[in-house]
Amino acid sequence: MACTAVVLCAMGLLGGTATAAYADPGPGPSPSRGADRGAGDGEGGAKGAGKGADDAELSPGLKRLEDVRKKIDALYRKAEKATDAFNGAKEQVERQQKEIVKLARNIDATQRKLTALKKQAGALASAQYRGGGVPSEAKLMLNADPEGFLDNATLARKGQQAAKTVMHQLARTKGDLEDYSESATDRWEQLDANRKKKESAQRDIKKKIDSAKKLESRLAAKEKDRLKELEDAQAFKEQQKWLDSGVLKDINNKASRTGKKAISYATSQIGKDYVWGAEGPDTFDCSGLTLRAWQAGGTTIPRTSQEQWRQLDRVALKDMRPGDLIIYFSDASHVGMYIGDGAIVHAPRPGRQITITGAGSMPILGVVRPDK
Repeated sequence: MACTAVVLCAMGLLGGTATAAYADPGPGPSPSRGADRGAGDGEGGAKGAGKGADDAELSPGLKRLEDVRKKIDALYRKAEKATDAFNGAKEQVERQQKEIVKLARNIDATQRKLTALKKQAGALASAQYRGGGVPSEAKLMLNADPEGFLDNATLARKGQQAAKTVMHQLARTKGDLEDYSESATDRWEQLDANRKKKESAQRDIKKKIDSAKKLESRLAAKEKDRLKELEDAQAFKEQQKWLDSGVLKDINNKASRTGKKAISYATSQIGKDYVWGAEGPDTFDCSGLTLRAWQAGGTTIPRTSQEQWRQLDRVALKDMRPGDLIIYFSDASHVGMYIGDGAIVHAPRPGRQITITGAGSMPILGVVRPDK
C-alpha cells in the first residue's frame, strides 16, 4: 500500500494512466455522476493532452489523431463486450459438459440396474414356468396338509410381494433411464448452441481487435505516443470531474482482511498485459484480474463483470471500501478494484497493461462487495 501511495502521488490528483477497454459505445449517464458523461462516450473528446482545447480548437493533425483515438476506443469497448459474452458462453459450456458427464454416469448406473431387474423378472417367470403355470392360490387350495398349506401361504405371499417389487422397480428404472436420456439430449443441444455462441464471440473479438490494431499500426511512433497522451488526458479530465464533486469526503472505510489480500494480489500484477479471456497468471482481462485477486483473498466470485454485478452484494458509493469492485458502463462491461484514495487497479484493454487509474475516469454503474 505504501508503494501504491507513491504511485498515486506521482500521478497527481489521481489522473488516469490508461483508459479501459469499454463495451457498447452508446452513451449512458453514470449513476454516481449524474449527467456527466464518461471517458470514451464518443462525445467531447480529450483536451489536447491537458491543454484545455475542445475538438473544434484542435489542429488538423491533432483532430485527426483524436478521431483515431475515438475509433480505436470504440472498437476496444465493443471487443470487451464481446469478451464478456465469450466468457459467459465458455462458463456455460464448461458447466454443461460437467452435467453431461454426470448424466452419462447416471445412465450407465441405471442401465446396469435395469439389466439386473430384468434378470430377476426373468427368474420369477422361469420359476412360474417350472411350476407348471399353476397359480400359487390354486396350489394352496390343493394342499391337503394344514402345515404345508400355511408354509405355502407364507411363501406365496412373499413371492407375490417380491414380484410386485421387482416389476415396480423395473418400471421406475425404465422411466428414470428415459428421463436421463432426454436430459442428456437437451444438454447436448444447449452445449452445441453455446459452443457456437462462444465461437461467434471469439471471431467478433478478433475482428474488432484486429481492426483497432490496424488503425493504430498506421500511426508513426510519435503519433502513438501522442495517442497515449490523449487517452491519459481524457481519463484525467473525467477523474477530475469526479473528485470535484466531493465524493471522496464520504469515502473513508478501511479494507477487510480478505480485501487486503485481494488488493495485494491485484497490485502485484501491475505491468502485465491485458489479453481478452485471460485469467492469469501472466496475462489478464479485467474480470479475470478481479477473479484471481479475490481467489487469492480466499473468496470465489463470478468470472465476468456482468455476473459480478448481478450476483455480488451491492453497496452504496459512500460505503465503498478498498477491495470492493467498481462496475463500469450501463452494460456492466468493465470492472476495476478500488484500492483507496480515489483510485482503482484494473486491466484496461488490449495493447495496455494492468495499471492504477482514477476510479472516476469511467462512468460508474455501481459498486459490489465480494466479502461480507
